[in-house]
Amino acid sequence: MKLILLGAPGAGKGTQAEIISEKYNIPTISTGNIIRAALKNGTEMGLKAKAYIDSGRLVPDDVVIGIIKERLAQDDCQNGFILDGFPRTIPQAEALDSMNIAIDAALSIEVADREIVKRMSGRRVCEKCGASYHTEFKKPQKDGICDACGSTLVIRKDDEPDTVIDRLDIYHKQTEPLKSYYKEAGKLLAVNGQSKVEDTTALVLAALSEI
Repeated sequence: MKLILLGAPGAGKGTQAEIISEKYNIPTISTGNIIRAALKNGTEMGLKAKAYIDSGRLVPDDVVIGIIKERLAQDDCQNGFILDGFPRTIPQAEALDSMNIAIDAALSIEVADREIVKRMSGRRVCEKCGASYHTEFKKPQKDGICDACGSTLVIRKDDEPDTVIDRLDIYHKQTEPLKSYYKEAGKLLAVNGQSKVEDTTALVLAALSEI
């Protein structure tokens, strides 16, 4: 299965991607995590992306597309993958199409803006491996500590309320049009994000079973 996840920042795409990845045994390609790793490691791409990430803006297409091309060429993507965070714009979707990669479906998780702000203010991210948690919806086993690697959980700058509102504005203007793009291609699936992760998962898996 070759799947794209759509939805506003904080809609729960990352959490659902982990579940889908385990069920279908395909990797999740999260551009956010890849870029943050490059930023932490001080790579050339990371330095280019720093100003954009710090302000919650989108990383330029040429940087993101280059990352995606390299990642999808790796062996673990041959039987399918989940794209989380790409494409974010129509030009990126067109670039993906130009790579001759046949996408099975674009799954959109729908959540109201006011709920997004509430969710993201409680989000915590591992400063080492990038794993995501929430103070209410997805608590770590030990407060402030990553279950996966034992590192400290932090609040990302782009999860602060003012930045979240700016990111939502960008999403509505630049990314939301992708729903129409994939609907016209007959590949859009939409589910309403629920307050409980497991309820959203049930809707997601039901939708994917129709592919």
